[in-house]
Amino acid sequence: MRAPDWLTARPVAHRGLHDFARGIIENMPAAAEAAAQAHFAIECDIQLTADGEAMVHHDDALGRLTEGSGALLGKTAAELKAVRFKNTDERMMTLGDLCALVAGRVPLVIEVKSHFDGDRKLVKRMAEVLAGYAGPAAGMSFDPDQVLALRELMPNLVRGIVAEREYTETDWPEASAEQRLGMTHLRHAFRTRPHFVAYWVNELPSVAPWIARNVFGLPLLSWTVRTPEQRARAARYADQMIFEGFLPGT
Repeated sequence: MRAPDWLTARPVAHRGLHDFARGIIENMPAAAEAAAQAHFAIECDIQLTADGEAMVHHDDALGRLTEGSGALLGKTAAELKAVRFKNTDERMMTLGDLCALVAGRVPLVIEVKSHFDGDRKLVKRMAEVLAGYAGPAAGMSFDPDQVLALRELMPNLVRGIVAEREYTETDWPEASAEQRLGMTHLRHAFRTRPHFVAYWVNELPSVAPWIARNVFGLPLLSWTVRTPEQRARAARYADQMIFEGFLPGT
């Protein structure tokens, strides 16, 4: 299956249409609402809680953008739903909360965060939530094992791989050397069978995404586009951009 046209029809707002100067922080409800109102698809991240819920948050620990501290995996959904984003009255939301907020107005591109331990509980919860959601949605992950979980648990969901050219132990400490090797050059593709690829814009063009796009016909998203140079690179080598820090069309 090739990814549907809605995946690349409009630019994708990275972690929602956030703007720190306006008090709109990434992955919080206001960022999702701003993207929906501007008719941009929403890229978001999900993390697993101690009780198996999927929370919309990039970091695996509190503190950078939120009040509090500690790993999300050590806290329950109820505890995390009470967490405020710094200098706002907004609180962390579950994937179900996000689906209710967006209500199919724009596509959701959901990145499954991973600890590279083979745990499928987050994808299982994602499957439960999306089973009752009628809007356009896609799942993706850096971790091929999580993409394989998407394939096996949600075979009809649009799925993708997030990728870059190399994976170092410094940047990917939770992944083993074998896992890091398996992530390079999209060599897992015949196992995971992604419908699209999301590739680091600074490393375009690269052989693996070129083959995926031009030989196998997979749409190519580029992340994360912030500068005019990156925007030009994305326009030249990819089908659509995942962006932040500016408004496309302005």
